[in-house]
Amino acid sequence: MLHPQQFEVNEAWIAFRFNDAPIRTEADGDFNCMALMDAASCFILGAEFFSATAIEPTQQEFRRLIETVRSHKQQLPSTLFIALEAEAEEIIREVSEHGIEVVRVPEAELEIFVGEAREGFADRFG
Repeated sequence: MLHPQQFEVNEAWIAFRFNDAPIRTEADGDFNCMALMDAASCFILGAEFFSATAIEPTQQEFRRLIETVRSHKQQLPSTLFIALEAEAEEIIREVSEHGIEVVRVPEAELEIFVGEAREGFADRFG
């Protein structure tokens, strides 16, 4: 079972969707939100909204998220964790171009990292 104490800061990040149901807006339609989290600190590094009609962010949308985070952190991780259940072809394509190893794990193993963040997001936007 994965745990934050297993990692050093910036060693591994987690890509996950914040929301279970689309976020509704009157002006721009429905959105989902993809986030990047540091596995050691459980700090949310950044987030990107994408159309709820898409099954995952486009490679360009995820690239924008990676570049935003890199501009603040000045480095990329060696590993990115993504839930087995998540649609992630574009994400995997993008991070592979940066030499980041992708590790797919069951969603339940990521809950210790992302559970509290998802609850807070749901409280605010749910």
